[in-house]
Amino acid sequence: MANEISEESKRALTPKKVTAITAFWKTVQQAAFTTDDNISIAYATNFKRPDKPYIVIVPGRSESYLKYQELAFDLDNQGYDSVIIDHRGQGLSARLTPNRFQGHIDKFDQYAQDLHHLLNVVLPIQYPEHNKHAYMLAHSMGGAIALRYLQLYPNKIKALTLSSPMIAISRGGTPNWLATSLIKTGATLNRWFSDTPWYFFGQNDLNKSTFEENRLMHSLPRFERFQALYKAQPELKLGGVTFNWLEQAVLNSDNLLNDIDKLSLPIQMLQAGSEHIVDNEAQLHFCQQLHKANESACPEGQPEIIAGAYHELYFELDQYRDIAIDKTIAWFKLHQ
Repeated sequence: MANEISEESKRALTPKKVTAITAFWKTVQQAAFTTDDNISIAYATNFKRPDKPYIVIVPGRSESYLKYQELAFDLDNQGYDSVIIDHRGQGLSARLTPNRFQGHIDKFDQYAQDLHHLLNVVLPIQYPEHNKHAYMLAHSMGGAIALRYLQLYPNKIKALTLSSPMIAISRGGTPNWLATSLIKTGATLNRWFSDTPWYFFGQNDLNKSTFEENRLMHSLPRFERFQALYKAQPELKLGGVTFNWLEQAVLNSDNLLNDIDKLSLPIQMLQAGSEHIVDNEAQLHFCQQLHKANESACPEGQPEIIAGAYHELYFELDQYRDIAIDKTIAWFKLHQ
């Protein structure tokens, strides 16, 4: 297979490693803060090295920080502290509609506002000694949130790695004009006729698939681990998205390009070669435009492609996952 690594991964998800992750996670602090609009936002911190920079992990849609235990463990073994946020409307943070399974947001910029509040208000009070610069690692929807945060707010982020970022949602072959029209029309009708958010066409409370059907990862042990997590803690489950979420996601994609000149820090983009969830062409276009505005971003104007990998690079088979982690750590070390 492409990108195959000759020696056995030191990060393989063995029973011994699972035991070590469980012990590590007991030392992680789990907490929550309340936003100005009275939304509870959950987060987790592994902070024990105040003299070193830490990594801000920004998860994707429907994810919780609990899913990132193995990655936080691996980063800790590399000498990095980390903080992980649960976005509003998912994970252990407050849900935003009467139907807790709906993936919904009022304004996409609220995600960035929450991240700003965590990094610039909550953490400086809770961990005043951790005042070194930070790195940021953002996956999928988290990539869109991270970029928007960096465009909107002053920050101390030294470098960013994007993993399969949601520069634009995948339209599944539907022409762009038609997909946008359906989203805008549905969102407008929803606002006219109901105070309750509607699911987009075909979306519902269920968001599950068998391992054979999934297009997120090739790793059966990691897939089963996440299934067991959601079974043990059903409050983490999230279904499909609303019309308004999609309308806001499209608006955010436009904003990312319109404000691209505000992204002045080093940015690395990792792209899944066998992507089915987000739009790889949009990633390429964004990288090309970003590199023109900022030579320290997207070297050569290209994403770094991990051939054969599915969307969730940090939860993939070791032969793909090791590459993603090694490239991430190398990027951060390059920009110390």
